Amino acid sequence: MSERTLFLAWQDKGGSRQWFPIGRLDADRALSRYRFRYTGGALRAQEEAYFQALPEFPEMEKEYFSPELFYLFQNRVMKPNRPDFREHIKRLGLPEDSNPDPFQILSVSGGQRATDFYEVFPKIVKNADGGFTTRFFLHGWRYTNEPALERLAQLESGENLYVTLELNNPATRVAVQLQTKDYHMIGWAPRYLVSDLAKAIAGSPGEYEAKVVRINPAPAPMKQRVLIELCGNLGEHEPMIGKDFLPLVEAAA
Repeated sequence: MSERTLFLAWQDKGGSRQWFPIGRLDADRALSRYRFRYTGGALRAQEEAYFQALPEFPEMEKEYFSPELFYLFQNRVMKPNRPDFREHIKRLGLPEDSNPDPFQILSVSGGQRATDFYEVFPKIVKNADGGFTTRFFLHGWRYTNEPALERLAQLESGENLYVTLELNNPATRVAVQLQTKDYHMIGWAPRYLVSDLAKAIAGSPGEYEAKVVRINPAPAPMKQRVLIELCGNLGEHEPMIGKDFLPLVEAAA
């Protein structure tokens, strides 16, 4: 597959604090070309939370092409000449002696910055048999209870975890929890996975598993402390094809 895809999400820092997938970035390695398009989530964010088009991409009903990675995304990738670059790669679970490209780095790191409200995440790729694997950093662990935090401090790389649906989350209603084998709820999967995972897990709850890839103790960033790998089978469900994820230019064509 020559094309790889990342989505760009924006958080409403106003009343709702909701996350919206607002854009899609495709990289065609065969053509050495990048393409950015807004998605249906941008229109919903505009209607519900007053989202405004990005200065680099001022028109929503337009495709943007570049032979180089757009600055918005470049600015979210640590430069290889930084003295802590190798440690950064190690935290992301990538081989320390590798030279990962920006897509590989952004797919795990999320590209978050303290100065804005954006996050990058990869498109779920479903195999021919319905299986998939994805990696992400554990979300929300700081908001669990004291016993969970104590158990979190005892996690080890390679440790297996349960994946369960939460149907009464006060912030998002439906959420995907990660639990240890001794039933401590230690955090959540990212919000961008919830819709697809909820549908798939409901259909085949026993076909999902997760494990701890690595632990990054302080002074690693708080959002990069526990790297998780989750795998399962989506069956007939096609991920990330809802209106929020569809490019606006394709919908208008």
